[in-house]
Amino acid sequence: MTAVHHTTRSVSRPTVRGFTTTAVHAGQEPDPLTGAVVPPIYQTSTFVQDGINVLRAGHEYSRGSNPTRNGFETQLAALEHGDRAFAFASGLAAEDALLRAVLRPGDHIVLGGDGYGGTHRLITTVLEPWGVSNTPVDITDPTAVAAAVRPGRTALLWVETPSNPLLGIADLAAWAQIAHDAGALLVVDNTFASPYLQRPLDLGADVVVHSTTKYIGGHSDVIGGALVIPDAALAEQVKFQQFAAGAVNGPMDAYLTTRGLKTLGVRMDRHQANAQAVAEWLTGRAEVSQVLYPGLPDHPGHELAQRQMRGFGGMVSLRLSGGAAAARRVAESTRLFQLAESLGGIESLMNYPAEMTHASVAGTELAVPDDLLRLSVGIEDAEDLVADLERALGSL
Repeated sequence: MTAVHHTTRSVSRPTVRGFTTTAVHAGQEPDPLTGAVVPPIYQTSTFVQDGINVLRAGHEYSRGSNPTRNGFETQLAALEHGDRAFAFASGLAAEDALLRAVLRPGDHIVLGGDGYGGTHRLITTVLEPWGVSNTPVDITDPTAVAAAVRPGRTALLWVETPSNPLLGIADLAAWAQIAHDAGALLVVDNTFASPYLQRPLDLGADVVVHSTTKYIGGHSDVIGGALVIPDAALAEQVKFQQFAAGAVNGPMDAYLTTRGLKTLGVRMDRHQANAQAVAEWLTGRAEVSQVLYPGLPDHPGHELAQRQMRGFGGMVSLRLSGGAAAARRVAESTRLFQLAESLGGIESLMNYPAEMTHASVAGTELAVPDDLLRLSVGIEDAEDLVADLERALGSL
């Protein structure tokens, strides 16, 4: 195990202003030269020095720092109540940098069993040959989580909540206590919830991971990832990985993500209002055997989600009574719900996880049911989304 595990946390600094006010203004000071309200995009690879190693505002080369990326990192850190944020070329690039910063051969990860297939692939396929093992667990069962810890070897507990694609809810305070009792770090993938709905650092997490491609960017036009960290020593380790390995977020990507993040609160309100309407409508359909959405009172994690989130999000999953054949037919029949990878954009997307996002876990104990569809509910008019689903289900 590495030297840095659960170190003394700096006190998180809550936003003094409201969420959306902070999203609009944090890290986004007007340009001091021209007064431009929107900071310019610093589309440059390098920076002139006033002497050998005499840097202007600390900038030397854009792999190390760039004002556009730095502004986005400041904005995201403020919204997640972290001290530092680091932006990467993708969500997996962010995860890879963190894992290489904190793990060593022989280390062990307690891994949430329901989560992004790419994370599972990275940990099992890429890291296992380097001597890093993992144990998948039911994220909703703290007893099982604690039992999976290997004293002296477990370095990380990794969980995504709400989970992808089954929308389970993990008790983050309980996960944090288990991690810290073991001298390990708790890493939370907050992609589905976003900082608008959930702040894992306030609940005891040590690192927050985002695919900023999703709700933070919000428009399906940019790829990116980020880590948010409250501990200075761990932040320095990640900063070194970001610079040394170089999978950084480019200036244009950072600009697009910053612009999306400014409207996150407004968009999430619409996403989750639409998701609630869609989930409630699906509940009454004979073609649907189960609706998975934390906002439904009969969801097993409903009360926990109410306590640790400010809303239930824009993701809905459903299982079809007619099995895999019915799921495939519906996935290929909708018009507004477009069949595509990814999620969190303003447009509604339909996904068949068993053969798309989670194909990498097919045939394993983490395989996704083949009668399952995952909906990323967009910001269109709810009645149009329901009509689209009604037409597709009516084709069965």
